[in-house]
Amino acid sequence: MITVYPLKILFFLVLFPVAFFWLRRAWRIAVRRDFSEVALKKGEPPADAERWAPYELAINLIAGGVLVGVIVSVLMGWLAYQDWVAIAGTTLWMKIFLSFALARHAHGIAQPKARTPRGRGA
Repeated sequence: MITVYPLKILFFLVLFPVAFFWLRRAWRIAVRRDFSEVALKKGEPPADAERWAPYELAINLIAGGVLVGVIVSVLMGWLAYQDWVAIAGTTLWMKIFLSFALARHAHGIAQPKARTPRGRGA
């Protein structure tokens, strides 16, 4: 039977790369002015990605900052297991949901393609 302890360690170790990628994305948006990863839908940014960049920056910066805070708090012994898992898990899901909602809002509602009449012999 597997114990919970290795899962605790694994979940804690996963926080490091996740926080790194989110803060790196915020760095790219804020400092490098790279909007290629803003509000992605099917791997493509919206046509006006610069308009949505502040929102994506805020989402990534807050979520990455919370995870760094959780990492520091766990290392310092300030949070119990249930507390830091709750904070980290909620942050992970909220970031995913908010980024998804931003991408859908930034790309707008897809217009249905116009039907072309099919003529005979054409």
